[in-house]
Amino acid sequence: MSATNRAADVPVRPAGVGDIDELVRLRAYLLEDAGSSEVPYAATSATASAAWRSSCRTWLAERLPRDPDLRAAVVDGPGRLRACAIAVVDQRAPSPVCPSGRAGWIQSVVTDPRDREQGLGAAVLDHLADWLHSRGADEIVLQTTARARDFYLRSGFLPTGEDLLYKPLHTTKEAAAA
Repeated sequence: MSATNRAADVPVRPAGVGDIDELVRLRAYLLEDAGSSEVPYAATSATASAAWRSSCRTWLAERLPRDPDLRAAVVDGPGRLRACAIAVVDQRAPSPVCPSGRAGWIQSVVTDPRDREQGLGAAVLDHLADWLHSRGADEIVLQTTARARDFYLRSGFLPTGEDLLYKPLHTTKEAAAA
């Protein structure tokens, strides 16, 4: 059975404020744990780790219960979350593919390493795609690492031919102090 077929059988639910610590724990797999060296914006010190974790908890606590254009989707496990992803509806300039300008941005797609290859990532993506469609989004965009690229291609995402660039506006010390 493929991950896509298994995704339909995986119970996914919207995250609540009680899930914030687990959402941050899972996001750490992208931003500081094994494999995070693949991204240049990963935390490289205990100070940077504490800073992003604190800011992420605050951001989620403020927005999860109130922001109609934000949803975190999760798969439960015994005493922990097994997988998660976050979607935000973004208002952009209209384009041929996105005539309304409402684009879904998906980020932090993470499956706990103990639970990979079971269709959980595909399940949270499917859940969020349905939610984004219901919110009027015309497209979904995301960024990926080389390691996850094939997963997204199998999930129906198409390459844009564009490079994603970033430019930090604060030094590490400024960001940690913020």
